[in-house]
This record gives sequence, structure tokens and C-alpha cells, in this order.
Amino acid sequence: MHRIGYLLPEGFQVMGLGTQAVFEFANLVAGQPCYAVENYALNGAARASSGLAIQARALTARSEADTWLVAGVISPLLAPTAPEFPRLVGKIAARARRMAGLCTGAFVLADAGLLDGRRATTHWHWAEALQRRHPGIQVEADRIYIADGPVWTSAGMTAELDLALALVEKDLGAEVARSVAHQLVMHQRRSGGQSQHSEMLRLAPKSDRIQQALEHARRNLAQPLSVEELAGVARLSPRQFSRVFTAETGQSPAKAIEGLRLEAARLMIESSRHPLEVVARETGFRDRRHLREAFLRGFGVPPRAARRESRITS
Repeated sequence: MHRIGYLLPEGFQVMGLGTQAVFEFANLVAGQPCYAVENYALNGAARASSGLAIQARALTARSEADTWLVAGVISPLLAPTAPEFPRLVGKIAARARRMAGLCTGAFVLADAGLLDGRRATTHWHWAEALQRRHPGIQVEADRIYIADGPVWTSAGMTAELDLALALVEKDLGAEVARSVAHQLVMHQRRSGGQSQHSEMLRLAPKSDRIQQALEHARRNLAQPLSVEELAGVARLSPRQFSRVFTAETGQSPAKAIEGLRLEAARLMIESSRHPLEVVARETGFRDRRHLREAFLRGFGVPPRAARRESRITS
């Protein structure tokens, strides 16, 4: 049985606790108790930033778990953890199989010296501060999660679920992880190399009509997706649609659709072994060359380099 220990600093963000559902459902999917989860805190108690009080095991230098997950706080610089906390984390890490920093939990791992010389990520809002505070870390601000040897770190909030699922996949296999994601009604499982920023969220149209057109586009990226087709979904004339779309999203329909195609292509490249010809066809690019040109324009690296990087990350 895998023993999972959650390290809860004072003022922890309660989303970290939500990832425990991943291990709970892994047990249900596997049909046996593969994981045992316990909470640890200084003095045996911690209060979340929301005010929720948690009774936990008292964290000591002798505390043991196979995998430790450090919950983050909302403002790691404004409300730093007690100095004793990272010191104890450094001690217990020596006997653990894995250490993981959820969101700004990466600051605790860094303060404990566990990220020196490693690649790491955290919530995008705090990535620059983490880099300044610990210049010896290679902070990659636009990653969902990173596994560098036995030390894992994740981006903020919902990305913590992706990291937890990746741990389950490492332990129990891809099929169990997929079943857990399905049970949790997750829209998709994101690979570690995927961007923290969602193209759909960035576009953020105000009206249902434009939202429906974008959803139609996302589900049919392999198709040409003309303005006339999208306008029909939105029940507007093509001229009205283009005008309203640009006003609500700040982009032309063509530019927005290319962004959706690139996001989908990057996910396929990073999370599958499909040839680039297949990726191009499935995401609506004319051919492999067209995909490469758009990928270089959008991400600054060719598709093959992104695939290599994702293999290193995972």
C-alpha cells in the first residue's frame, strides 16, 4: 500500500485537500486499498485560508510516508510558512520515495533545499518570485506539472489534480488513471508539458452564441470551420458573426480558431505518439509543414522539440 502524507502549512489553500479524491477513487477503481492518506501539520492542526480548521497528525522529523504532498498557500511571500516547517520537510524527504509541491507548495520544497538544481513549476502568478528567491532552480512558469526525478511540482489550483493523476498513473497504470479522471468528471487529463493557460478561457466570450460557436469549433477542429459554418451555429449572418466575435474575444475568428488548433495539436504531440501527419490532420492543419509553421509561430519551437521536452518532463 502506498502511504500518502499531506503536509498542511498554516493558511493552506483548501484546493490541495481536494486532490485526495484522486487517491480515494483510485482505490475504488482498483478494487483494493492501494493508497492510505493522512494529513500532517505543525502541532497537529492547521487552518485553511478559507477558515476551515483541520485536525492532523503532528509533523515531526520522524514522520514517514512514501509520497509527501505539500499544500500551497495563497500568498507565499505575504504569509510565509513557519521556519520550522521547511526544515522538517527537508528531514522527512530523506526517507520518502517522492516529494510533491502543490501550487505554491513549491516554495516550501525550495526553502527546504529540495529543488536546488532541478526543474520546477508553480502557480504562474508566483513563478517569477520563486525564481528570484531561489535562482538555483530552473523555474518553468508555463507548465501544468513537472517531475524532476523524485521531486514533483505543479501549477496552481486545478493543475494539482493533474499532478495527483500523474502519480496514480505512475503507480497503477494509465488505465486506472483514465478511469479515475472519468469518475471525477474531468473534461480532460492534461499532460505535464501542457500550458497553464487555456485558449478557451483566454478568449472568454460574453454571449452564449459566440461560446456555442467556439465549442462547436473545439469539437470539430479536423474540419475546415468556415466563418459561414460558425455563423450558422451562432445563428448570425457571417458579417454579424465576425463583428460580434472580434468585439467579444479581441481576435478574428480565423486567429482564434488557429489558437484552438495549436492548443489541441500541442496536447496531442505531448501526450501521444501519433505521427505529426496524424496530428496535423486531426487538428485541422493542411499538412505537417503547415503544422510546423504555425507551431513555430505560436510557441517558438518546432513540434518535435515540444515532444522531446514533454518526454523529459514526464
